Amino acid sequence: MADRLRPYTAMLSARVRAQSSYRANFALDLISSLLVGFVELAEVWVLYRTVDGIGGLDLSAVLLVFGLSDTAFSVADLLVGHLDTLPRYLRAGTFDVFCLRPQPLLAQLVTSDISLRRVSRIAVGLTVLIGSLIANDIALTPGHCLLLLMAVLTGAAICAGVFVAAAGVQFFLIDAAEMTNSIVYGGRYAATQPGSVWNRPLIAVFGFAVPMAFAGYLPTLTLLDLPTPWNLPSWVGWLAPLAAVWTWALAALAWRTGTRHYQGGGG
Repeated sequence: MADRLRPYTAMLSARVRAQSSYRANFALDLISSLLVGFVELAEVWVLYRTVDGIGGLDLSAVLLVFGLSDTAFSVADLLVGHLDTLPRYLRAGTFDVFCLRPQPLLAQLVTSDISLRRVSRIAVGLTVLIGSLIANDIALTPGHCLLLLMAVLTGAAICAGVFVAAAGVQFFLIDAAEMTNSIVYGGRYAATQPGSVWNRPLIAVFGFAVPMAFAGYLPTLTLLDLPTPWNLPSWVGWLAPLAAVWTWALAALAWRTGTRHYQGGGG
């Protein structure tokens, strides 16, 4: 097992050293990513400071939704977010290089790059998450701790699965990354909002087809013992692992179908 992982760890280590060696540029990347995270948080703050609540959630509750979903998405973005560069490989024909190597294609792409600047986005999400736990006065019982850990891990798995599924679709679309990004990053935005205000098309897409509601909103309702929408049970937050399995089933299907459809860059 160690021998199989060695090429991937060597590649990632080289990427990390390359990015951190230019310290000034690396610091600016971290700061810029941090500022983007705070701007998105400020948007939620400003919106909810002017009203008592939206969709049954007050400011402290929606900050918990934001903390869970933003942390989960940021972890997934750090690990597999660079898959959205796949269309460039396909158009340039350089994806064929990956096909010639005796390693799984997805593992090669995942370890081909890493953007350390995204670490600061994780820091923003974790800070909001910790602060919202204090603001909501949530007792850290074993059950609550387990639910929180499960929500973050499965939320990251759901978001990572969406990245992989979007990459698989690129084998058919080639030059339509904006369309898949509307699902990936639109799903990230939807995950930070209360799902009870979504209309039916959004419920169908981000509630069940691409279950981003399980990345933050539904676990929050279970943690705070709040009423659930869409005739769902109060313990629906515990079903997040099933949502992650569903997302990865779609991702595996999209990736496998896309790679089988690919016939080379041509020329």
